[in-house]
Amino acid sequence: MNAGLEFARQVGALPVRRAPDGTLLVLLVTTLQTQRWIIPKGWPWPGEHDYTAAAEEAREEAGVLGEAQAASIGSFTYEKRRASGLVPVRVTVYLLEVREELDTWPESGRRQRAWFTVSEAAAAVQEPELRALLLQLQDDAGAAI
Repeated sequence: MNAGLEFARQVGALPVRRAPDGTLLVLLVTTLQTQRWIIPKGWPWPGEHDYTAAAEEAREEAGVLGEAQAASIGSFTYEKRRASGLVPVRVTVYLLEVREELDTWPESGRRQRAWFTVSEAAAAVQEPELRALLLQLQDDAGAAI
């Protein structure tokens, strides 16, 4: 995307956990309209830390609870579909170490969720910058988790 564009700002959670064999896993959800795989994300909340809002988005969209890291691991851009057209958005991403998966959650009837290895998740998402962020996580071997 053009660096001169004015971006709307969102926050996103990258829910992660370790498989029994130690493999780092990433949780993705489907978008509401096109059913593409993406991370849970939404608008910042006034008066809340961005990582707190990101964790709440993960609960609402993916039905997971956990500990969000206060430091962002990076960002990606995408174009959000609106009735008025496409809006460029920059999403600041926070790791969320998943502690609990809920059986039902606010958007459970409208989205799918699935655990992927990092490389599977990178292959599943369409946004090139999100793919790069996931691959960087793989290169770091999820050292923080």
